[in-house]
Amino acid sequence: MFDPRDPQFLADPYPVFAELRSRGAVHRHDGLGLAVAVSHASASAVLRDRRLGRIWRDATPAEQFASFNMLHRNSLLENEPPAHTRLRRLVSSAFARGHVERLRPSVETLADRMVADLAEHIAADGRADLLEHLAQPLPVAVIAELLGVPTADGPMLVGWSNAIVKMYEYGLPEPRRRQAEAAATEFADYLRALAAERAAHPGDDLLSHLIASDLTGDEVVATAVLLLMAGHEATVNVIGNGVHALLTHRDQWDRLVADPSLAPTATEELIRYDSPLQLFERTATTDVEIAGYRVAEGEKIAALLGAAARDPEVFENPDTLDIGRTPNPHLGFGGGVHYCLGAPLARIEIAAALGALARRLPDLREAEEPTRRGEFVIRGFSTLPVTR
Repeated sequence: MFDPRDPQFLADPYPVFAELRSRGAVHRHDGLGLAVAVSHASASAVLRDRRLGRIWRDATPAEQFASFNMLHRNSLLENEPPAHTRLRRLVSSAFARGHVERLRPSVETLADRMVADLAEHIAADGRADLLEHLAQPLPVAVIAELLGVPTADGPMLVGWSNAIVKMYEYGLPEPRRRQAEAAATEFADYLRALAAERAAHPGDDLLSHLIASDLTGDEVVATAVLLLMAGHEATVNVIGNGVHALLTHRDQWDRLVADPSLAPTATEELIRYDSPLQLFERTATTDVEIAGYRVAEGEKIAALLGAAARDPEVFENPDTLDIGRTPNPHLGFGGGVHYCLGAPLARIEIAAALGALARRLPDLREAEEPTRRGEFVIRGFSTLPVTR
């Protein structure tokens, strides 16, 4: 079984996933302490079977992780019906006020401006980090505008988000756990203050609409944090992983440059080809079988999204990058009742970034091998140097 901390595995986990799939749809991973579903069918079943839920268990010792646990205990992502139904209805209602579609023009303008800035840095210095100038600032600027958070606070939000999501990895050292709790406390305090200000002076932003709903104060804070973290982390890594994939498959990059209208299908293919979220857990609320594997009540099983995305039973030539691939039933946004609420916004952001890059920097290439982050669950790079 794979070691999620092995740099060689992290560099390219897909051959290992293929070997696991060849031996069965579900396997026990003793190191992770759960079963992993590696085929598309079994991973889809894990995400959709209502006998498997998101059952939150506080990080322990609980008294040392009060803020981290509060954010997750009140999160849409970590609750099951009926609490999940109520939370999703209220958040969906706020989203349904046209917030996402009204952002499309500004997202495209932002992406174009950031790619122009990237091009200027390349012209001045011969190279620039695509993550620093596009992949990281674009989604945080969009989510900040959606919620009504001051743009200048973006870097602070990114730092908190990066620290908190480290807790989703396995075997995290104690100092990193303490950093995650400190970040959760600062993030929650920041949003409580902003929510109080917005309650006194409402605007036409999502945070104001969340405050005006029936959400509790903790639920407003937890929802805003979830939107900022999920909206930032996933999109950063789709853009980073995706541009790396395109620039190392030059025929597909040239195809996008020649036909920028392929950006929407390219977006889906890049999510499939190198998933930014590799693993998503569920807990059995009763005994259940997934692809013949018995999961006892209280035990965990995870969908290995990266493995499901390369299943030859579903995807023709799954190891081939094809930006025109259709249909493309990847599971990158999850499935079932926990399907990603922010998927439409993420698609707009990624397509806008790809379109702007193809138009302004058709001769873009990597300046050197990018630096991969040392985590498994959330897959991405820490640097992506590019030139032309």
